[in-house]
Amino acid sequence: MVVERPEKFSIGRVFNNIFAVIGRNIGLCLGLALLFSGVPSIVLELWNRMGAMEGIDPNAVAFKDSATTALDALITLAIVLIYFVLALLLQSALVRATIEDMNGKRPAVGDCVQIAFRYLLPTLGIGMLVALGAGIASIALLVPGIILWLGWSAAVPVLIQERLGVFGSLSRSRALTKGSRWSLFGLFLILFIAAMAVQMVLGAALFLLGGILAAIGASLVSTVFSMFLSIASAVSYVELRQVKEGTSVSELAEIFS
Repeated sequence: MVVERPEKFSIGRVFNNIFAVIGRNIGLCLGLALLFSGVPSIVLELWNRMGAMEGIDPNAVAFKDSATTALDALITLAIVLIYFVLALLLQSALVRATIEDMNGKRPAVGDCVQIAFRYLLPTLGIGMLVALGAGIASIALLVPGIILWLGWSAAVPVLIQERLGVFGSLSRSRALTKGSRWSLFGLFLILFIAAMAVQMVLGAALFLLGGILAAIGASLVSTVFSMFLSIASAVSYVELRQVKEGTSVSELAEIFS
């Protein structure tokens, strides 16, 4: 498939492709999002709320020994780590689904999940390096942390599509995003603001119905946001390849043939 090389990264074109991919694969996208993000997010949210309720109960505080506190901390840490791993699996699965769809194929759940697990360890390495690197940079100043994160935002799609390994994918991502990071910042900022707006409106509506429903509503919003963010990273990768190299989607998919 011959694709006319765009002159620059287009947020509008990326959004059009995001909604097109989701529209053609709504069941697959929501299913993967619920599997890897929705259920874990609800569990984590409910666990945090239970811990908060115990924290304000003087009787619970009085009789809670150090061993119980340590156990609660370990359980919380385990849940957070599992949630982190599942979020990376979701991104990898949706990267595969997005590229397959944009290449005119029909993504399969089994294939997407298989690819996600195949690249779990290197994806985990990228996730940890991005989190640590951007986090440490943000401690000094917020802007360097954001810039570093934007530079590495295409690392997982690069890993899945080009198989360059952890450090090779990070380096390749920085090269691809160079010159387009302000556009990427605008894209992710719009997604973040939209998610916050929906969560505030839904949270206010569910607050009157009870804390548990509010927690589930917040988790569902987080799930949809994770789905959009994962697909956005894959579509942005395609856009960056086309802007930088004039690469067609079919050429991107050839690596799996």
